[in-house]
Amino acid sequence: MKFSYTTIWSILSVLTLSVNANDNIYKPYDKKLSSDSIFEQFNDNNWDKRWITSNLEKDDQLAYIGQWDVDEAYILNGIKGDKGLIAKTDAALHAISYKLPKIFDNTNNTLVLQYEVKFQKPLECGGAYIKLLTSNDNNDFINEQFSDKSPYVIMFGPDKCGNDNKVHFIIKHLNEKTGEIEEHQVKIPPMARLVQTTTLYTLIIDQNEDFQIRINGDIVRSGNLLNNDDFDLLPPKEIINENEIKPEDWVEEKYIIDENDEKPIDWDENAPYLINDPSAIKPEDWDENEPEQIPDPNDLKPEDWDDQYDGIWEQKLIDNPNCENHGCGKWYIPKIKNPNYKGKWKPRMIDNPNYKGEWKPSLIPNPNYYTPSKKLSDLEKIGAIGFEIWTINADIMFNNIYLGHSIEEAEDIGNSTFLPKLSAEHSEAIALDPNVEKPNTFDSKYLTTPLVNDIYEYALDVIAKFLSDLTDYVLDVFAAPNETLIQRPGEAVFFSSIIIGTFVSVVGFWSLVIATIKAMINSYFEPEKTAYVGTTKKVETEKVEVIKEKKGSKDSKINVTEAKKR
Repeated sequence: MKFSYTTIWSILSVLTLSVNANDNIYKPYDKKLSSDSIFEQFNDNNWDKRWITSNLEKDDQLAYIGQWDVDEAYILNGIKGDKGLIAKTDAALHAISYKLPKIFDNTNNTLVLQYEVKFQKPLECGGAYIKLLTSNDNNDFINEQFSDKSPYVIMFGPDKCGNDNKVHFIIKHLNEKTGEIEEHQVKIPPMARLVQTTTLYTLIIDQNEDFQIRINGDIVRSGNLLNNDDFDLLPPKEIINENEIKPEDWVEEKYIIDENDEKPIDWDENAPYLINDPSAIKPEDWDENEPEQIPDPNDLKPEDWDDQYDGIWEQKLIDNPNCENHGCGKWYIPKIKNPNYKGKWKPRMIDNPNYKGEWKPSLIPNPNYYTPSKKLSDLEKIGAIGFEIWTINADIMFNNIYLGHSIEEAEDIGNSTFLPKLSAEHSEAIALDPNVEKPNTFDSKYLTTPLVNDIYEYALDVIAKFLSDLTDYVLDVFAAPNETLIQRPGEAVFFSSIIIGTFVSVVGFWSLVIATIKAMINSYFEPEKTAYVGTTKKVETEKVEVIKEKKGSKDSKINVTEAKKR
């Protein structure tokens, strides 16, 4: 069976409630990675030898005053002993970077960038994106002077301020026509997750120039670097001819008035829309001398009522009891629609024989277009990794940073480090909330047969996947309703359809149960009404085919490669 990170979250959060606390002790990822892979998990005391804080000064003052530290989380610390890099200062610029042991070259290769972000305080305004910094052949990079002016190849990660909430994916690309380095951002970026549990962000750029953005293992945005609907890394091949002018005789009116159409002789424009109903007759018992409402005799003026200060006292009105069986008050003839009403006459519209369509200037070859000398996925060489961010809210935590060429390595790191952490955090959140009902445990004796066990696991997977994805979507809607509904309308339709369908099914089921019970009661007390003469009542039930193919086992590894596209 294939899982995404969010699918596993709900399942594991329930199971880990009963797991021994020792299983939530930090265990570093110690599998051997490829020689050109970079992995930082901040699990030693020498992190500050690798990661250098910027000491850049501006106007004789330190520009980046934000402090950095490596520590455990103090909010939902699911894995005890697991430390990460933390931006420690409120309302400050932070800058820190790590010079890679050797230049990272993505020529003819796949780039995979992955890291964890945890907002320990609700994020009002701030960034949590990472930068892959440009290097020359000597890997000449000065960490101490790292700033927003430092050249970079890729900027990737969450950023939120006000209503603007997005996951940046920016590439700095050399325009071979102009010789200028240009900044290009992915079109329609996905939204960031603004929760206090850890979130995993993954960027993949394949050799065929396809890209994926994953959040918690789910693909939330994908495309191709050459596609102008996704990026504008290359100028368009054709542009509008700005010098072309619409011809004076160009006709854009699709319909025109029929000059031969004449108003009919019997067309009365003055006929009213409503007229008195000629068939209406006042009922004989209608009493026009009796009012429809009278003052309530039981509504007496309070003794402390002062007309000067409280206003003139008025009894409330009630329906006239003398009018219960007939109409009272002035009788009005009811109105009906005038059958002769036609309104103001207008000549009909006909197709314009001279219509040529909407005029658009023609396209001509773009003089600024060029064929790149290399693939766009062959990025500039990378010499360092850095965080250069402004944030109102401190204590943003970063961890398990991976830069390499292997999707499999990134997924294994996510399975080994992120999934257990997220599960533990979610379980801790449930345990800390007194309003959350703790789940019941199941007796294993009811899950002894392989078929029952498979069906049970499969049902759990389906339900957990739906509830987890629904929760994520609802959180995104509350965080940024307009952006979520505009960018992801399909999910709104899907979730609402499932919810409505489930509600209808439940109502239908209980209606059937109630009808069955009612029939049984009637059968017991009135047996003569249930007899059938000369007929046989046949009841056929639909057989539900159970898929018996084994979908997965408890011992299988979680494969987040197969995460569904949204």
